[in-house]
Amino acid sequence: MKGLLQNTWKHRAHVVMCLPAVLVLLFFNYVPMAGLVLAFKKFDYKLGIWGSPFNGLDNFKFLLASKNAFINMTTNTIKYYLIFIIVGTFLNVALAIAIDQLVFKRAGKIMQSIMIIPVFISYAAVQFIVYAYLNTEGGMINNLFGTSIRWYSEAGLWTIILTIVKMWNSVGYGSVLYMSALAGIDSEIYEAAEIDGADKWQQIINITLPSLVPMITIILLLSVGGIMRSDTGLFYQVTRNSGTLYSSTQVIDSYVLNAIFKNSNFGFVAATTFFQSIVGVVLIIGANKIVRKVAPENSLF
Repeated sequence: MKGLLQNTWKHRAHVVMCLPAVLVLLFFNYVPMAGLVLAFKKFDYKLGIWGSPFNGLDNFKFLLASKNAFINMTTNTIKYYLIFIIVGTFLNVALAIAIDQLVFKRAGKIMQSIMIIPVFISYAAVQFIVYAYLNTEGGMINNLFGTSIRWYSEAGLWTIILTIVKMWNSVGYGSVLYMSALAGIDSEIYEAAEIDGADKWQQIINITLPSLVPMITIILLLSVGGIMRSDTGLFYQVTRNSGTLYSSTQVIDSYVLNAIFKNSNFGFVAATTFFQSIVGVVLIIGANKIVRKVAPENSLF
């Protein structure tokens, strides 16, 4: 203990600098974990969190009460996760490499600034942009092609629509992360490959992509923990919470949000988030074990 205090005092400048981040992490990530007790209680406003009576696993039973709805929203959650991860990773890497290969580097910097703009646009605003395109009566797509498709009633079309919206919103920022990894590749490696007669495609395949594997692996591992979580704004607001689209667009998070608005069952909400967290922890540990066996240098722990 004495040694710990001495080291803390010795590095007090560093401790002071990291203290704000530690406090934010503590109050926003760890203190709220006490609220997980709600998952096992029947919440009563008058009694508060700690005074509300325990009801065992009833909140989890409520989550599983409608078997068909639970299977549908779980399937949708996993389906969209896989689509977004596969398509998003491909586009992020492809765009990062394309910009990195630009001859005019200043143009690349301008493109980076433009590409991250969608990240800062709220889905509350995005829903109106999407509606302007898909509105049955005066939508741009129906007017342009002379069709009368009722977009907000055709559930089968929304897998593609939501994927396009998600990619538009996130690919620009995601590619910037990979560009930071590309900036760390030693230029002498490319020069040596060029001297040996390798063209641009050969350099990308044999140098660039292998150099990005550690970054791709880490991002995929971190994302596995959120496999049961979805972007609520995307699935609730962009779809305008249309009931006719639920078979294709309802995920666990949008289901929970609807439950809050309908009956304010916070015990159910806590049970659902607890379920999502447990699944996420199990999956990320399992995925990390697999990576550690295949490529130990790319594992998280």
